[in-house]
Amino acid sequence: MLSFSDALLSIIATVMILPVTHTQISPEQVLEHSLQNPVCGTQPPQPRSRAGLPCCALQHALPQALIVVYAFRFPHLLNPQIEGSAHRALCRRHILHIVLRGPVLCLAAAGFSLFFYPASYLLMAMAVFLPYVSKAASWCRCRLLGPQEPPAPSIEFFDLDQQEPLSKERVAAFSDGVYAIVATLLILDICEDNVPDAKDVDERFHGSLVAALRESGPRFLAYFGSFATVGLLWFAHHSLFLHVRKATQAMGLLNALSLAFVGGLPLAYQQTSAFARRPRDELARVRISCAIIFFASIFQFATWTAALLHGPETLQPSARFGGHEHAFMFAKLALYPCTSLLAFASTCFLSRFSTAIFHLMQIAVPSAFLLLRLLVRLALALLQTLRGLVRPAQGTEEDVRAPLLPAPC
Repeated sequence: MLSFSDALLSIIATVMILPVTHTQISPEQVLEHSLQNPVCGTQPPQPRSRAGLPCCALQHALPQALIVVYAFRFPHLLNPQIEGSAHRALCRRHILHIVLRGPVLCLAAAGFSLFFYPASYLLMAMAVFLPYVSKAASWCRCRLLGPQEPPAPSIEFFDLDQQEPLSKERVAAFSDGVYAIVATLLILDICEDNVPDAKDVDERFHGSLVAALRESGPRFLAYFGSFATVGLLWFAHHSLFLHVRKATQAMGLLNALSLAFVGGLPLAYQQTSAFARRPRDELARVRISCAIIFFASIFQFATWTAALLHGPETLQPSARFGGHEHAFMFAKLALYPCTSLLAFASTCFLSRFSTAIFHLMQIAVPSAFLLLRLLVRLALALLQTLRGLVRPAQGTEEDVRAPLLPAPC
């Protein structure tokens, strides 16, 4: 049931990018202005459409509440920690409060959306960030008023804590689902638009299928470049969670932010595949693609950084600071943020060569991944050599400056 739910949620989280990637842009439009319509909107949405998302959230939460009520009617279905607890009724109310507090805010947002839609957006944001706000408020109250009486052990297990462990397996499974779906979505436009029919091949290309496919060569190259980007980001993510012992709430949040931008990679593919068709928008398209890749990879790097802050609890010994895999993981997770940021900055000074810079990044990063371990070993050996050269030189200088002492009799 958990695997099926994670797969379904990963599909839903990924296909939300499709309306943006399939936005029709007429030839007389400029890319920056055309993308503002689906992202920002030209006018406030209608009341019915504003109330749709909060109502969907409420419909998702009500079955969860029914599952909780049903499970508490049959205690053998419960966690052993709750099954043998003397505070079972209190625990049920606590879990229902956690399950329903977000949807109740969404229901209030649906009501405000009918006459004052800014308040509905604020309430929906509170539904997302309320657990973190309540945790910060409890921390401040503890600092101001001193420690309070600890809660019952059966309830403490369900409190949201920034360092409370998540299921590493479920985080990795959800991430794998998002990467797999994103890699599959890249081929949709090629299947729809770039497969010529037999009549077109006979009339325009004199029966040569190779010549017909050659016309769509830039889109095929953009597909393989985008697929390589998705594959390498997944490889870095897999290596990261291979060294993770357990995931914290902060790591889960940063990983979700990374996956949000990974889901935008089909949009980056749409931009890069349009270089040949709309050359005047190359600079804007390159910057959009670099920004998506940068944020997808920098949040991945931030996830590893959050794991490093609690190394003994979250990381294997080999990946902790000073471990033999630490430098390799640092280089692997920092490669895409550095190259995408460098490519974006280069377009500010070399805007005429923006397409060439982006294609160079797409070629250089996979090549660097293949040679990364060798390059890291060479860099570490060079650093050790430089340290060895500096230390004797410092020691010789100190010996020269030292005063001469008389030899012992």
